[in-house]
Amino acid sequence: MSSSKSAKKMNRRPKRESRAATDIIAAGPAATLSGLFAERVARSPHKVAFHEFDAAAGQWKSFSWGDVAHEAARWQAAFREMELAAGERVALLHPNSRHWAAVDQAALGLNLVVVPLYVDDRASNLVYILRHTEARALVVQRHEQWRHISEESDDSLPSIARVFVVDGGGEGEGDGRVRFAQHLPAGAGSITTHRGDPHSLASIVYTSGTTGRPKGVMLSHANILWNVHGSLQKIKIRTDDLFLSFLPLSHTFERSVGHYLPVMAGAEVAFNRSIEQLADDLREMRPTVLIAVPRIFERVQRKIAAQLDAGPRLRKIIFRLAVAVGWRKFLHRQGRGWWTPDALLWPLIGKPVARTIAAALGGRLRLAVCGGAPLAFHVSRTFLALGVDLCQGYGLTESAPVLSSNTPAANRPRSIGKPLGNVQLRIGEGEELLARGPNIMRGYWRDEAATRAAFTGGGGDRWLRTGDCARLDADGYVYITGRRKEILVLSTGEKIPPADMEAAIGEDPLFEQVMVIGEAKPFLAALAVVAEAAPAEVLLARIAARTRRFPGYARIRKVSASTEPWTVQNGLLTPTLKLKRANILQQFEAEVEEMYAGH
Repeated sequence: MSSSKSAKKMNRRPKRESRAATDIIAAGPAATLSGLFAERVARSPHKVAFHEFDAAAGQWKSFSWGDVAHEAARWQAAFREMELAAGERVALLHPNSRHWAAVDQAALGLNLVVVPLYVDDRASNLVYILRHTEARALVVQRHEQWRHISEESDDSLPSIARVFVVDGGGEGEGDGRVRFAQHLPAGAGSITTHRGDPHSLASIVYTSGTTGRPKGVMLSHANILWNVHGSLQKIKIRTDDLFLSFLPLSHTFERSVGHYLPVMAGAEVAFNRSIEQLADDLREMRPTVLIAVPRIFERVQRKIAAQLDAGPRLRKIIFRLAVAVGWRKFLHRQGRGWWTPDALLWPLIGKPVARTIAAALGGRLRLAVCGGAPLAFHVSRTFLALGVDLCQGYGLTESAPVLSSNTPAANRPRSIGKPLGNVQLRIGEGEELLARGPNIMRGYWRDEAATRAAFTGGGGDRWLRTGDCARLDADGYVYITGRRKEILVLSTGEKIPPADMEAAIGEDPLFEQVMVIGEAKPFLAALAVVAEAAPAEVLLARIAARTRRFPGYARIRKVSASTEPWTVQNGLLTPTLKLKRANILQQFEAEVEEMYAGH
């Protein structure tokens, strides 16, 4: 049998998948995100939509689409009492839960604009966003979140007419704006659906800006709907699929692919209790689909490596052999490699190792989608070799967010796949990757200059600048080759322009030179030249004082400093006195490894 015929045979869908039900709601008829939800409720009101862990009861509980619609109707009654006008903003500061989904749909159904906020963001950053959007309502999980925000604000945020607290009651006595969710109207009736202009504004999602302040990405209903629709043409989702949601819904990747996509496909979602309990939730809920960032797979890989290092040498040899054999099998299935005799070793060596990996991910995982940051090839190679269909994609908040993705049947893990069917990608000036399609943002909220800078061309030839350099191969796969502007992408998917933070830290006279690092790492760190030696705790405190205005995830957690300057002569500066980042990283490799040891 030829390799191509064998690959086609191996790529046939399993019989169970071909028989499994699909129930995709078309983006066009749905028109809006509210219309999408209404259609899902109408089609399957009693089908389970979400699973949550009830800490008081000590068990998981399930909620149907009808349950969530009823809760959303209660929120709508509360918003109506405020007499909010179409287009006014509702800010949402709450971890992933059915409450998040209900508030989101309640606001969208009244043609209000949702502003998702990061739960762990700094109060000062939240104040900026609330003030910038002139949010009229704020929904928080706990009253103390509002207290921290109001204490940070010097004007008590007068645009906010109501603060709704989901958990608790009574703590806000004396604050006339606070209402508790337990007192929402009980007999609210049916949920109202907004079926108006698909291009109307649905959400403002804030992402880090080049000046340290975040920028509000304006996404319409159509932007998100058509991105979800295009993603479903890449990955096949069934009604019996179960997603495990652990990335924050304030992140567009999780919101579109891990939330609205299951709504469009009629799949179920279980909400992770916490990152610390992710391993437990994987075992208990046994998801079939996982939407993740590189950090998750890196953690599993490191845990495996640590176990191998602690065990007998023979176990490490067997593992490496299993990965080598599995990788050749993967290439053969993809039609990019010949069958080799060592494939006969797979049942004896490979399967037991693959079962261990599968068990760590719940035992039922059939698809893992990784995005938000580059995934190291050696990590993806391990998972693919051991039978996990791990597909890497690429996108931006400004593109709602997916632009391209690999698929299980056509997976080149060094690439970011091929563009979605309704997305166009091309290489522009300076090898910059440009994009256009129905998913591209309307612009930045109240920032015309930034909006103009984000696009090239105009009219029918308007393209979004991604800021990344790329190349396309002969088969249409896209490969990221670098960045036009230096931006650090953490393994969590967050993007930070280091030059802005370096300039802020440099305002402190103690720091003569500084370089912020963290590419593909779980957090930011700094290498510095200081005027005089000081303990790391002192340096971190002074760094924190200079970087308060940056987003909460842009926090420098480790620092390594010396008093020897970086110069042109020692090869660490260019003749124009710019940092030679690669040279600095190379010279201080040991210090960098020490700062990230154990992470």
